[in-house]
Amino acid sequence: MATTRSERAESTARGRALSAISDPRLVEVARFDHEVTGVSVSEDGRIFVNFPRWTEDIEVSVAELLPDGSLRPYPDARWNEWRNAKKNALSPGDRWVCVQSVVADGRGSLWVIDPAAPATAFLVQGGPKLVRIDLASDSVVQTIAFDEQVAREGSYLNDVRFSPDGRHAYITDSGTRGALVIVDLETGRARRVLDGHPSTQLEKDVVVTHHGQEIRRPDGRGVEFSSDGIALSPDGETLYWQAVTGRTLYRIPMRVLHDASLSEHEVADAVEMVGENGVSDGLWIDPQGRMYISALEEDAIKVREGDRVEVLLQDSRLRWPDTFSQGPDGTMYVTASRIMDNAWHDPEAPARLSTTLFRFTLENPKDARPH
Repeated sequence: MATTRSERAESTARGRALSAISDPRLVEVARFDHEVTGVSVSEDGRIFVNFPRWTEDIEVSVAELLPDGSLRPYPDARWNEWRNAKKNALSPGDRWVCVQSVVADGRGSLWVIDPAAPATAFLVQGGPKLVRIDLASDSVVQTIAFDEQVAREGSYLNDVRFSPDGRHAYITDSGTRGALVIVDLETGRARRVLDGHPSTQLEKDVVVTHHGQEIRRPDGRGVEFSSDGIALSPDGETLYWQAVTGRTLYRIPMRVLHDASLSEHEVADAVEMVGENGVSDGLWIDPQGRMYISALEEDAIKVREGDRVEVLLQDSRLRWPDTFSQGPDGTMYVTASRIMDNAWHDPEAPARLSTTLFRFTLENPKDARPH
């Protein structure tokens, strides 16, 4: 049965009271008028963010956050001009349809993942793509379009990491049938692996909560996202991932993913269960090998070192910590996307939801590159 407005208000108040914690290490960088998911900081300190087309027909999908706090449509206004209301008039292959992630590769490029599924629903044909923007010229220099063999109906390409040599990209699909996608960046060829494997699917016994209160849509559906968070070890030899609707972290040796002679079963047999992170959206591994975990149920950020997982910081402002990035000085950045507060879960919530980008500094920050 759907909850009433008073019940939702009571639940929200109770959750906020439980999480009335402030950590001085968490500093607000910017506040947005729209629901943000991705953030990435380039090697020269430029900050980029993205806004998926979920509950509103947004005006800007990808933007650079300028020093004065304003947003510059990126790479230009034309790439940001696609609208739901104009989808039959504007080509989706050279415009942002529904962007989920932006990732600077430390090699002078910003990569953009566009699953092209507004409201995480039906795919816009010709829209799913991985796009490379040259940061020196602020121009698109490569577009890798994904056909229906890679971006199937029901898919939602989510986050991406890159091999140390810059030749391959690894993408999670958090849609109805989870998978990993491996992309050869030189040829543009892509293939799905671990498609339907238990490690890339949501865990059916997991109900995502926020301070003990179940997060559900008015029709009773809960949070249902498959493989989402992804991270690469500093040496580039191990790939990690987990589902949002899940608690378990998995990994696989990169040599297995790149061995085309192996069968699907042999690849599946190489998947290792690392342990439990708890429910999480974004993952990040720093140069020292520490894994940062967005603990969305607790308004917190956790850190995994080996088998030990501990809360690094907790703050009531971190409503659904989503995506991490690390600046060249070691400063960590994280978005709070407030997914539990949006119109999916509260029909009386505004379509336009304000969200925030934060930063926090580690005790011994060092130069970093994205992982």
